[in-house]
Amino acid sequence: MAADHTSAPLRRAAAWAAGLLLAVPTAVIGCRLFGTDGVTPVPQLLALLPWLAVPAGLALLVALPARRPPQAVWAGAVLALTLWFTQPYGPDATPAEGPATGRLRVLAANVEFGEATAHLLATVRRERPDLLFVSECDPACARVLAGHFPYGAQVAAAGAAGSAIFGTLPLGAEPALPGTTLGMPGATVRAGGKEVTLRLAHPMPPLPGHIGVWRHELGLLRDFAAAHRGRSVVLAGDFNATQDHAAFRSVLDAGALHDAARLDGAARTGSWPRDAALPPYAQIDHVLVSADFSVRDARFLDVPRSDHRALLVDLDLRARP
Repeated sequence: MAADHTSAPLRRAAAWAAGLLLAVPTAVIGCRLFGTDGVTPVPQLLALLPWLAVPAGLALLVALPARRPPQAVWAGAVLALTLWFTQPYGPDATPAEGPATGRLRVLAANVEFGEATAHLLATVRRERPDLLFVSECDPACARVLAGHFPYGAQVAAAGAAGSAIFGTLPLGAEPALPGTTLGMPGATVRAGGKEVTLRLAHPMPPLPGHIGVWRHELGLLRDFAAAHRGRSVVLAGDFNATQDHAAFRSVLDAGALHDAARLDGAARTGSWPRDAALPPYAQIDHVLVSADFSVRDARFLDVPRSDHRALLVDLDLRARP
């Protein structure tokens, strides 16, 4: 009797601990379940969604000996949903069929205010992409890279606002996406007998106090994708969003686009932050393609002096979507 009386405070303390462990995962998983990105700090925490299995699992281990069945069920449900949502979003292949009529090698990179330009140039020389999408490429960065590509389209601006698309193939004119804080240039390229629309993506990050801007600019990319649904499209860059953000999933769904890393089995490979103490944990750099492309290979590459990993994708343009 005395032992049971003594253990009661321990069970209460365990129940409190389990509740505290579940608070954040419950809020984040609830938003993921109902298809909303919520408000700060939920958008930032959604980038960590797979890691929320750790506090949810600990909460379950604590709740069981605390003899609190409802709390154990709560913890089990949050853990199960977290594990479910770690699965890749979208199909594992495009419906593209028929022979490959054209091939494109695409490299998307963020050079962090131009600081990684020289290292990106070394990567370009080694990998020889047909198309290069560069975020945070200021005019000095653009001049260096333009010396190695015969064609280009850019938004000339200082710091993070500058961006560019370069190509070894002729690029047609396409206006930059209007109404954005950071430059999002566009172009067209002729490949496999089709005109492919190119767009660099670089919405504002979901910083506290700027969630509305982040959501609005991803909405502009969603509108672009919807307007080009059924056409050949490559939309690539630093999206500042993962597959766990509803605003990013809406871009995929609106244009029937496919994430190249997902198609190559690398949906959870982290691309940011590369220069932190921990390995990259969030995949915010993407190459999205229309349904008439298939992916032969997708690889994330380290680019020194950038806080992002670059994404190199080999694409086949098929005869039929």
